[in-house]
Amino acid sequence: MLATAAAGLFTLTACAYGSTTIDDIGVGSGKGWPLAFRDARNSGSSPVTGSRKLALNWSRPVGGPVAQPTMVGADGQLYVTTRTGSCNALSFQMPTGRKRYCNVMGPSAIYGGSAVDGSANVYIGDDGAVYSFNNLGQPRWRTPAAGTPVSVQFTGDGNVLSVTQSGQIDVFSRQTGDRQIPTFQLLGEPDFLENASLSRPPDGQGLEDCASGGPQCPVANVSAVDQKSGRFYATLWKPGDGTAGLVALTYDGKKVHVDWNAQLLNEGSATSPALSADGSTVYVGDNTNRLMAVDAATGRTKWVQDLGFPARGGISVSDGLLVPAGDEGHLMALRDKGDSAEVAWERKDLELRGRPVQTAGDTGYTVAPIGDKLTLVTFDTKTGATVQSNELPGAEGSTAGTAVGAKGEVVVTTRIGELFVFKPEK
Repeated sequence: MLATAAAGLFTLTACAYGSTTIDDIGVGSGKGWPLAFRDARNSGSSPVTGSRKLALNWSRPVGGPVAQPTMVGADGQLYVTTRTGSCNALSFQMPTGRKRYCNVMGPSAIYGGSAVDGSANVYIGDDGAVYSFNNLGQPRWRTPAAGTPVSVQFTGDGNVLSVTQSGQIDVFSRQTGDRQIPTFQLLGEPDFLENASLSRPPDGQGLEDCASGGPQCPVANVSAVDQKSGRFYATLWKPGDGTAGLVALTYDGKKVHVDWNAQLLNEGSATSPALSADGSTVYVGDNTNRLMAVDAATGRTKWVQDLGFPARGGISVSDGLLVPAGDEGHLMALRDKGDSAEVAWERKDLELRGRPVQTAGDTGYTVAPIGDKLTLVTFDTKTGATVQSNELPGAEGSTAGTAVGAKGEVVVTTRIGELFVFKPEK
């Protein structure tokens, strides 16, 4: 009788704790690489002081191609999505490269956005849903969404902000996956009275166009979030429009609403938007080789700089120094002067093969072809001068991303599906 009562008390206690509304899971950006561009602003820069003396620790294939950068949790655990016949969401241990888990997901997981919170829970966009797994790969929840969430971010109040390539915006609880606000549609709600037989498009529709910001992918990029104000910025190419736009929206805890829409991205978006540290300026690139600074409050264009190549993917932003990414062009840095930009330095001898990143200590990393080999180049962000070069053995093509771990590890992911992890030498 006493044992039965004790068991009942334990059950009630467990249920009470399981249903708590208190969110005690950390969501801060920390010192890993928990988001596609490290933080909610899409800065592509790390507060960790970057090492200027790296050594290759390990490398390994992931089993399939990679389209999105690898996430690095605060504890160093690596998360990457791919497309294979067996599994699509993988995790590896930073010290050794040992696979921790490999989960089966849909074919669009390779294009989906990812985010990792402070307790190493991962959130991944897939065909028609956002999934969450814990650090052991065990499922936590799955919530449906129309399309494939290509942007997965964290809001200032600790929820998950999801934006699909078809323009559906949702805010989910990190604990339960429950919708916190009504769904918002960037392309507007369908009129079922006028189109009674209208069917939902396939969840993977247009994803191949997202990499280049093409017209078949209305929302091609990762949204930049100002977590203090609740405002976030997305690129949007509405069907039938001749130009794509940069859209400012605000999540106020109850709903999402549009603040402004600036039609300025000729031939579509080339980059995800990135915010300055003070949140006053949004940087974005289009497919006519232009990099632009936009007033975050009004949508007014502050300046336009012709790079001579599309800044494909993203822009690393640190202390007003902008380093564009891409698979064309060369390594260069711009300085934001307020109403204009100036070239701080450029390295025409170093072709871009992915996304350069900046770290504290005036140190940056980029991948470039040197001879017939891909090389990780450590450079001084003040001058652009090469500090060190490390070959990526056997690597080919381009890279999906470069990330920096909490201890200064540098993780390079190639598009053909290989991980290279460098560690600081003492």
